[in-house]
Amino acid sequence: MKRNYKSLICSVLVGASLLTGCSEQLTITPFDGLTSTQVVNTPEGLKAATLGNYAMLKDGNYIRSYHMMAEYPSDNVSLSGTTSDPLYFSYNYNHIKTSALTTNFYAKSYQAIYGCNVIIELLKEGQSADLNQVLGENYFLRAFLHFNVANIFARPYAIDGGASPGIILATGTVTAPNTPRSSVKDVYTSIIQDLEKSISLMTVAKNNNFASKEVAYAMLSRIYLYMENNAKAIEYANKVIDSNRYTLLSTANLPKYYTTVPESNSETIFAVRHTIKDNRGYSAIGAMYLSDGEGWGEMYASESYRNLVNKFTNDVRRSYVIPVYEKNADGSNKTDAAGNPVLATRNGYPKYYVSKFSYQEGYSMLSSPVFFRLAEMYLIRAEANAKTGKTAEALEDVNLIRKRAGLTGNQLYSATNMMGYATALDVVLEESHLEFAWECLRKYDVFRNKRTMVRNYPGTHLIGGAIKQEIPYTHPRVVHYFPEAQLVLNSALVQNPD
Repeated sequence: MKRNYKSLICSVLVGASLLTGCSEQLTITPFDGLTSTQVVNTPEGLKAATLGNYAMLKDGNYIRSYHMMAEYPSDNVSLSGTTSDPLYFSYNYNHIKTSALTTNFYAKSYQAIYGCNVIIELLKEGQSADLNQVLGENYFLRAFLHFNVANIFARPYAIDGGASPGIILATGTVTAPNTPRSSVKDVYTSIIQDLEKSISLMTVAKNNNFASKEVAYAMLSRIYLYMENNAKAIEYANKVIDSNRYTLLSTANLPKYYTTVPESNSETIFAVRHTIKDNRGYSAIGAMYLSDGEGWGEMYASESYRNLVNKFTNDVRRSYVIPVYEKNADGSNKTDAAGNPVLATRNGYPKYYVSKFSYQEGYSMLSSPVFFRLAEMYLIRAEANAKTGKTAEALEDVNLIRKRAGLTGNQLYSATNMMGYATALDVVLEESHLEFAWECLRKYDVFRNKRTMVRNYPGTHLIGGAIKQEIPYTHPRVVHYFPEAQLVLNSALVQNPD
């Protein structure tokens, strides 16, 4: 359906005004000082519109919805009660076709993709390095947006080599009224083309709240890993590592990773920057994980994850899990007969808050979600090496991450010390589980490797007296339903199976 790009770009620019504090690389006129003609015909207008495209990534309908659909089906989380919020259906794999999460995420994703397409069609390549950078960033954003939509609604590439139905590719501002789903393979091909194009255009140094060559390299590394093109995954991981733009945080600073703004974090490759003005309180991602003045504090660290991270008491990643204790009237912890603090519970479930999405700049509900960071590049390389029989190289990268987490000696892996794991791949996937808990990667790591999501621990995902929940990679609810309203609008859009 053809749409008027001038009216849309003005609405995009409203979002740009929310990105205060993030535009030090661009000098632009405020959006309300630009006419529609200036927006589509001037460099300043196109730069401002690009900021608007970035702003859409932090819209609650996008970022919060994506987080709940990508992370809540994992084995990192345990919900302590039932709720009418649609997050419950993503959490327990009982999806509904009218979910507000899918409806809002889908609409906001394609609105942002459309905004990128406006810039890509209007901005002529080769005018200047500065404008080439803007164009490249929009190619990256279009790839990033398509990739996240595919992760929610399409099955993993590795399951069948991309033969499954994917999503609707939107690579222009004009599309046919009834556009069918492209295959997963074709979607990935388009994403890779966009990323390669972005790399050819981006030359301007930007901080990690914006796209850059290295951000595109990082995304290509992840995509090729998901495709099981291990050589390419290693190639692009190495490009990021060898760029020397990023360094792993120290062991001492790792527990404080998410409390600092992204641009002050040497490990972050790309984050969706939230300023203090973007603090959403009870509507923030962190609100479900923690209650501290604000927040619901209803989604806890799962028993299985706690057991994993608590294997070694010197693993500093344990600090992201906060046990909550019952309090006496004077504020001190209640203790049992043995003098041990008594865990607080909700509906009988012990409270273990998660702090990864809290305390940026001291605000309990503020965070800037990180989509790519250097630790992932090492573990992508490790997984790809493990899958190609290079066990020593895989374990070396795993141990680099473990050492950074404070582990030493026999807490590190070797060919003669696999700590009960059968293969190097098992080792890598468990280390990724430890390192990236609650960062929206675990679900994809499990299913793309044709494994089963095992959730045999307490939580309201166990329904009707069940004692376990095991979701195989073949389960139809590995993916979400497309919003029912989209099927009404597009008769060629085929729904995911029941």
